[in-house]
Amino acid sequence: MSFQQEYRQKLVSPREAVKLVKSGDRIQFNSYNGVPPALDRALAARRDELEGVIVSSSVTMYPLYTISSDPEGKHFIYNNWHASGYDRKLAPQGNYYYVPALYYEFPRILARNSLDVVMLQVGEMDDKGNMNFGPSAAHARILVEAGRKVIVEVNRNMPVAYGGSDESVHISEIDLVVEGDHDPLFTLPVLKANKIDRKIADLLMNEIEDGACIQLGIGAMPNTVGELIADSDLQDLGVHTEMLADAHVKMYQSGRISGKNKGRDKGKMVYGFAMGSQELYRFIHRNPACATYSIKHINTPHIIAMNPKVIAINSAIEVDLYSQINSESSGFRHISGTGGQVDFMLGSYMSEGGKGFICMSSTFTDKEGKLSSRILPTLSPGSIVTVPRTIAQYIVTEYGIANVKGKSTWERAEELIKIAHPRFQDELVKSAAEMNIWRRSNKL
Repeated sequence: MSFQQEYRQKLVSPREAVKLVKSGDRIQFNSYNGVPPALDRALAARRDELEGVIVSSSVTMYPLYTISSDPEGKHFIYNNWHASGYDRKLAPQGNYYYVPALYYEFPRILARNSLDVVMLQVGEMDDKGNMNFGPSAAHARILVEAGRKVIVEVNRNMPVAYGGSDESVHISEIDLVVEGDHDPLFTLPVLKANKIDRKIADLLMNEIEDGACIQLGIGAMPNTVGELIADSDLQDLGVHTEMLADAHVKMYQSGRISGKNKGRDKGKMVYGFAMGSQELYRFIHRNPACATYSIKHINTPHIIAMNPKVIAINSAIEVDLYSQINSESSGFRHISGTGGQVDFMLGSYMSEGGKGFICMSSTFTDKEGKLSSRILPTLSPGSIVTVPRTIAQYIVTEYGIANVKGKSTWERAEELIKIAHPRFQDELVKSAAEMNIWRRSNKL
């Protein structure tokens, strides 16, 4: 049987495909632009026929029809590995449950918890029988291997992302194929940097050397760093990043990236997933300068550390005087997730000459117009410790950079209060003294 014959034999309607799902099943959609919208809609239409179906995904680019159709969770229970803006709005409804995990552990977790049905959006089949995961390969291959049944939804608009080993699925590994509406891929809005973002980015530029290997997180500030790098005279930078963004395109097109000093995947911009503009998706399409890998390659700390001078740049919500970092919740309100932040903090520190930076504005203004410090004596009640103090390295605000690695508790408090907003420094000193982590010899 030819690959085309096998494809036609497995091709069914979305409505027919989701009949594989039974009550009590564990269902996993791929994440990012890998969520299959036609299958999602078809499964939502079966709501009243099913009970106790656990649906899992992460960083969804639109509100899942399956979950939106059942806000009380009577039929579908939503487990999420990392919240997008759409996902976090579900939490108050009571049908959203976060799965805490380090991203690099994801393959092992799934291997120990097999899935009944896996559903993914893929590109068109090539003449070798392969269907590419496009910009959403991060854990797609892992899902295929963990699923008892695998259904793919074909979208001809999916770019072909070259990779190292985990960028596609073969028709022989698939149980059913559906062809969706071939919608354009979802894009991320461009977040404009403010003055504080630019100030932090300026501080970080002083920490980046020629030959550094760059990881940028999501947000306006990391994007600003990429733009500054593009306009700089830095040379021979490399890229090993969980998320490939538009900033990386600018860095590459300006000639800043060669990857020649990387210890692994020399000459390649390697990434787990890509999210951004249509220009970004066009950039990765059949581009041999890029290589997408499974997260077990991208986020495993010792693999990250094979590259010298890893510079990891990520953001946080708040930090306390013990240097415990919260990057995923606002009190009891869930915002995002752990993701790969800890993975890259570990990997950057293990890298020869590497550094891991956690960045945030020194203050924020709440809904009532009250100015509050992001540097606190202790984390807000209900807040999650994303990066423990034992792993924290460099913490950055618009007032400077605090290196807390290897420092005592009183030294950490001193460094952190130095980069707090001046309005809150006296109050923080008083709190530090009450916590017995402030010495009379401390200086600001």
